[in-house]
Amino acid sequence: VILLHGLIRTATSMNKMQRALIEEGFETANIAYPSRRYTIEKLAEMAIGDGLQVCRSNGSIGRVHFVTHSLGGILLRQYLSTREIDELGRVVMLAPPNQGSVAADKLGKIPGYGWLNGPAGRQLGKGKDSVPLKLGPADFELGVIAGSRSIDPITSAVLENPDDGKVSVADTKLEGMDDFIVVKHSHAFMMRMRRPIELTIRFLNSGSFEP
Repeated sequence: VILLHGLIRTATSMNKMQRALIEEGFETANIAYPSRRYTIEKLAEMAIGDGLQVCRSNGSIGRVHFVTHSLGGILLRQYLSTREIDELGRVVMLAPPNQGSVAADKLGKIPGYGWLNGPAGRQLGKGKDSVPLKLGPADFELGVIAGSRSIDPITSAVLENPDDGKVSVADTKLEGMDDFIVVKHSHAFMMRMRRPIELTIRFLNSGSFEP
């Protein structure tokens, strides 16, 4: 399982998820990438290239699954828009802005937004520079977990409810996904919470969030 963290985060944010996957018997590659430094296109090549290299360096491998948080899911979609992963298995995206987030457009006008979020942050909106809206539907096994609890009232004020404080539930959905579920957790901490972790493992094992 390749784990990809979100914007302004580090691989540490996925540590709890990684430990749970290891306990379940999965081999893991928790990839760190400089999310604030480059565009989505470049970050996708870096992060997923590194992840696949780690997996393939271990010798003969079976399927390669992905668990992504936020921007990490868009990086995978970007990568798959230009090339194939022969070993690709199942994908779980936590709080992905698959339809872009209006917050990136609204808050992008505030001084300091670009410094804090970098080039990729400006590509996550719904405007002409939106990368998520230029990518196609999922043609791989995909489960999406959306959050409906916000601890960021300022950002939530510009989002369609329900939302997780960064992206609305509606904007996490993607045509072609195999399963979808909403949990009462915030964007910032969803990947560390027990239920999303349990749901992630269930989907990787069975292709469904249902027990």
